[in-house]
Amino acid sequence: MKLHISLSSFRYKLTFAFRALKMRNFRLFFYAGMVSLMGTWIQNLALGWLVYKLTDSAFYLGLVGFAGQIPALVLTPVAGVYSDRLNRRNVLMLTQFVPMVLAFVLSFLVFTDKVSITLVLIIVMFNGLALAFDTPFRHAFLMEMIGDKRLISNAVALNSTLVNTARFIGPTLGGLLIALFGEAVCFVINGISFMAMLWALFSMKVPVYQRNKPQRSVMADLVAGFSYTWNFKPARYMIMLVTVTSVFGLPFQAFLPVFARDILAGESQLLGFLTGAVGAGALTGAMYLATREGVQKIPAIIRFSALLFAVGLFVFSLSSNQMLSVIVLFFSGFGMITQFSATNTLLQTVVDENIRGRVLSFYSMSFMGFTPIGSLLLGTMADYFGVSNTFTIASLVLLFAALLFSARMKTIRSTLSLPSH
Repeated sequence: MKLHISLSSFRYKLTFAFRALKMRNFRLFFYAGMVSLMGTWIQNLALGWLVYKLTDSAFYLGLVGFAGQIPALVLTPVAGVYSDRLNRRNVLMLTQFVPMVLAFVLSFLVFTDKVSITLVLIIVMFNGLALAFDTPFRHAFLMEMIGDKRLISNAVALNSTLVNTARFIGPTLGGLLIALFGEAVCFVINGISFMAMLWALFSMKVPVYQRNKPQRSVMADLVAGFSYTWNFKPARYMIMLVTVTSVFGLPFQAFLPVFARDILAGESQLLGFLTGAVGAGALTGAMYLATREGVQKIPAIIRFSALLFAVGLFVFSLSSNQMLSVIVLFFSGFGMITQFSATNTLLQTVVDENIRGRVLSFYSMSFMGFTPIGSLLLGTMADYFGVSNTFTIASLVLLFAALLFSARMKTIRSTLSLPSH
């Protein structure tokens, strides 16, 4: 009897955790996204390994990260304005097609032994241009895709789940593929994987596109979106915390090849395990959020996850043991993705539809646009102080930012009319 009750309870929790998948459009997006993102993470790992093999320089790892994401700093807010004006699905199909072509071009260059760090930087820059438009349009399209605001928080969490399932499995496969076949095969696989998302977007049934003719200029809409985001204190504090995390925390992933080869004395397989550990922790964090209902405790979740990420990165920066590093990166990944996904969930829930694209574009800019600045900054510091010392310093900055956010908790709760406990 008890076993039957336990199984029934487990089935209910499992169904509840995946409740947004009952919507056909989101099912298409979820499963196609799993394939596409798997290819993306395989390519990300192969690209980092290729760049470090070409240059033997931590600075160039940071520079490639900078080149791939700096377009977001300039273009993402503008993309947010257009995501409130244009057909979101059509733009998303374009932002999938461009990276697909670039992946095939990169594989051709490696296969023919014509690749150079200059060509890699150019390809990564163009890929960043597509990504700068893809992210705000994708976030804004979520409500249009699902059509039920009650499912938004679960859809955001499940989106993080698929991203981090791919982050967990993709790098492990990537490390194995590099060892067996080389980097070029990884780029081919990524190019093919984009076809799944193109098919899913084409197959979705969404309401006939209708947008009111804009009454203001792009700049006026951009200023209005910034004013709303800045004056709405919960959004301001959350986005500022994400920005600091993006500058001093997220770039550590670009430097994992240095930790794997030079500090932990491993090869591409170890790099796959390290990246996979981040993904496993992130996946666990995303699943944790998927089982939650409501937004009452989200500010406290953001605070805890920010502190966990800071402490995890601090321990990782000092570790010279492979097993300890893998374990610590699991908890770091949990803290990192939980903070970001919880922030996204709260913003999606409380922001009005007519300004959704612009607010979410500032959220996207906070982690896409400022991460490359952090990559360049920390890459430069790493050449002078060493990679380990650089990320010890960075983790202390993250800890300070998390404590500042904690001091703003009362204001956030009162503004959102959330209970104190």
